[in-house]
Amino acid sequence: MTSSNAVTPSQAPSELASSQLVYALGTLGYDFGSEARRDTFKQLMPPFEISEGVSVPANPYDARQMVDYLASDISEARSLIWTLNIELTPVYAIEPKGPFAREAYLALQELLAGQIQPEHDDDYIERVSIPGVLTGRTVKLFSGQVVPIIEPQSTRGLYGWKVNSLVNAAFETVQAAEGEADRDAMSRTLGSFLNRVYYDLRNLGTTSQDRALNFSVTNAFQAASTFSQAVAQGMELDSITVEKSPFCRMDSDCWDVKLKFFDPENSRRAKKIFRFTIDVSDLIPVTLGEVKSWSSPY
Repeated sequence: MTSSNAVTPSQAPSELASSQLVYALGTLGYDFGSEARRDTFKQLMPPFEISEGVSVPANPYDARQMVDYLASDISEARSLIWTLNIELTPVYAIEPKGPFAREAYLALQELLAGQIQPEHDDDYIERVSIPGVLTGRTVKLFSGQVVPIIEPQSTRGLYGWKVNSLVNAAFETVQAAEGEADRDAMSRTLGSFLNRVYYDLRNLGTTSQDRALNFSVTNAFQAASTFSQAVAQGMELDSITVEKSPFCRMDSDCWDVKLKFFDPENSRRAKKIFRFTIDVSDLIPVTLGEVKSWSSPY
């Protein structure tokens, strides 16, 4: 049995328009909801071995122990309240439903495993993106905070930002396009782009404009190809704007994301603008057409 918001073969994707779609960015966490639920995990989790022959009782708050425990029994993931956090504050509870719920919980466990890796590791996940549908229900966390529940319809769009791998891939893209590239400049510019959206333009991912902005960051491989020309010229990110697209295909909701770059060493140099269009009418936003670019005096 599927949830009421799921797309069945007799439904068109456009029928999701009546639902409140969410495409949010943040960090993944988990909560127990009550002392009793926390203690059941403490009781069921195996002792943690700190050295050979020396073990201590399990600590459910230790994400490393929780990741290992869920890897051995993913069904236990249903007993946790998974949360999406912005600046350490839970903003959504994530509750997969339907026939792909198990796969979604596996994806959440893998994302959590990536978050606990060392920051220099290629598999380190700095942020996650969670697409879903607001259910209209809420849940009370252990702290007493009440947060809305979103339902991922499947594993589509559950994505972790592996920033170190992304920088390496972006560097190769720039090198292939321009012949040479500065890895430090590439890392700095790409990091500025990601952090600008997450810290300066943070949002709950519910409006069409916010979903387009959040997807533009998640789809940073396209942004990496966009950066190739600007970074090769020593330019830095100046601003990010999202505007309603003046035209769009039928039954779609299209937005233009514009990246503006400037030369930090020459203020008289024209700014470079890159634009790509994103359709956010479906659960998973999609990029339309190719990246366009032009110069602007302001």
